[in-house]
Amino acid sequence: MNKLLGCLFFANAVGFSMMLAACSQTPSGAGSSAEDAFSSAEVPMSSADEFPFSSSISVPISSADKPLSSSCEPGSSDSFSPQSSSVMDSPHSSSVKPPRSSSSALPSAPQYAKILGADVSQMQEYEARGVRVLDVDGTPKDIFEVLRNHGFNYIRLKTFVSPGAKYGYAVSGCDQGSGTFGPNVEPFGDKDHVVAYAKRAKAAGFKLLLDFHYSDNWADPGKQIIPERWRNVGSSNEMADSVYSYTKDVMNALKEAGALPEMVQIGNEITNGMLREIPSGGTDCWGNNVTAANSAVSGVMSSDVGRDNTAKYLAAGARAVKEFSKDIKTVFHIESPHKTSTMEWWLKTIIAERKVVPDVMAFSAYTAYEHGNPDSWKTLMTNLGKTYGNLEFLIAEYNGAQTKDGYNFDGSRVRTVQIMEQVPRGLGAFIWEPERSGAWGTSMFDWEGNDLKANQRAFDEYKVLF
Repeated sequence: MNKLLGCLFFANAVGFSMMLAACSQTPSGAGSSAEDAFSSAEVPMSSADEFPFSSSISVPISSADKPLSSSCEPGSSDSFSPQSSSVMDSPHSSSVKPPRSSSSALPSAPQYAKILGADVSQMQEYEARGVRVLDVDGTPKDIFEVLRNHGFNYIRLKTFVSPGAKYGYAVSGCDQGSGTFGPNVEPFGDKDHVVAYAKRAKAAGFKLLLDFHYSDNWADPGKQIIPERWRNVGSSNEMADSVYSYTKDVMNALKEAGALPEMVQIGNEITNGMLREIPSGGTDCWGNNVTAANSAVSGVMSSDVGRDNTAKYLAAGARAVKEFSKDIKTVFHIESPHKTSTMEWWLKTIIAERKVVPDVMAFSAYTAYEHGNPDSWKTLMTNLGKTYGNLEFLIAEYNGAQTKDGYNFDGSRVRTVQIMEQVPRGLGAFIWEPERSGAWGTSMFDWEGNDLKANQRAFDEYKVLF
């Protein structure tokens, strides 16, 4: 989902402090919701076998998973050497060493039978810039300790292939990621950074969901850009081998670090397919303005070949995961759960027809983007579960905000978790980046100078689970 970035600094008489302010931005060609983003791409469906979207690659970005270009233009006045595109680059030391915690022992926490998860991938970037996390009482703590203290039990982390490459998430000069702090200075989201953060999550007692984007930048409904290192691949078989080898490499690094995930997401928001575009001359830091990849390798779901390719790539990634342990659950992730016919079509196309079967089907579900409401999501997953009797279900991303940038602290967030208790084989839900605010919803933390303090009301909502 599109992420609203904030960036406002000022100096006062006491010293340098930071306030987060929303920068005005509107996605090019997009409306105020994910529905708007897909409206230009949908065509009437005459049967469940027909693809519900146009094959055009000019679909506006709609996913709140990814930041948009904003009025805070990336680093025109800042210059530094470009980072290597290799995922073997060593992460900055500030990203590896955890902030000082109030206790070296695992904090006691209530236990919840389902997944009460959080995607905190970009918190690593905040820490690298010196941001401290405070618990509700103002005590400085590690982010994982704060979440654990409030009952959270699962962490989701995203990973890119070569985020420092051209058109990548962390390319030199781009005001990406945390946004507030200016251009990235290290390749956040690469293998080494993810391994470092996964080790910390595991050490804090969390289980882990690893989210492979299979791109150098955000992969979402509007774009699934083939990473730089794979752009010369000429066949779908070779591309599948690349997916397999890369997945296995990252998993092996996690294994050696003692941080193997319990679940692995093969692709991110891939309703319209994966590995389907390449950059154009006008592609910006956020991956906007792309062009269609060679049809021989593209996984776009608007063609038979593309559907076959996406199924092949999903199978390759899943195979790499299962070679480490058959107990690690594979996850396929799509979005827009209010579009019931689209959801049914996707599962039929990949699972029923092409026989590529994950352990878990996951959805992005944002009320602020008009994805429906928790009760409608429960109905969707319950009905899908009747057809696919062995599938488990997960909400991979949610926030619970009723409107853009607004939340009433009325229990809507925890309601998303509660409905997963009622879905047959429902696993739970992950709130997306609870330390950030934007059009997808509001943060569970408040800025106090250069610190992020846990909001008492936000975390108290989850007490009903225990």
